[in-house]
Amino acid sequence: MLEVTKYSMQGEEIGKVTLPETLFNVQSKNPDALLYEVINMYLANQRQGTKAVKNRAEVHGSSRKLYRQKGTGNARVGNIRTPIRVGGGNAFGPKPKDWHKKIPKKKKRLALKLALTQRAQNNQIVVVESLQFDKPETKKAKVLLEKIVPEKSKTLLVIDGNDKMIIKSFNNLPKVSMDKADSIYAYEILKCNFLVLTEDALKKIEEVFAS
Repeated sequence: MLEVTKYSMQGEEIGKVTLPETLFNVQSKNPDALLYEVINMYLANQRQGTKAVKNRAEVHGSSRKLYRQKGTGNARVGNIRTPIRVGGGNAFGPKPKDWHKKIPKKKKRLALKLALTQRAQNNQIVVVESLQFDKPETKKAKVLLEKIVPEKSKTLLVIDGNDKMIIKSFNNLPKVSMDKADSIYAYEILKCNFLVLTEDALKKIEEVFAS
């Protein structure tokens, strides 16, 4: 049974929360290999693949041969657009490429569970009872995190829904990123040092990903 500390919005410890084992205590034959594969595919999907250079057919310039083939003592050069000349085309340069890789749903979901399991086993998860802001209050948000998260830790705050007051309160804090409970993924969990969940977010994660 995995239990984590539950805090109030004021940063006071108010009890324990039991994490569902279907999400936070998952085993796999080779978890490191699976996480490596899924994260590599995810990062590949972030690449735009728009980098390109011009080849000799695309650069500006005449296609006339600069001088005759023989008799000048020079190398047998072609036109001014040849890659060996300054201003010429680029030989074998990059062209637009689609880096997208389809990630199987089962692998993606298992990788998420393994990432959550890793954070739970390392005691890097805390639960906040609820977050309520009447207006954006970055100072109040900062004080809360300072009480529940070790100093200088990359923190991922997971909430349920799109509460603009919560988002604006935490958005400008350094080393803090945010996501919705129904759209979290393995890479962002492994990238952070601490995972902060609201109680509603924990219930939503179990509802969406436990199966």
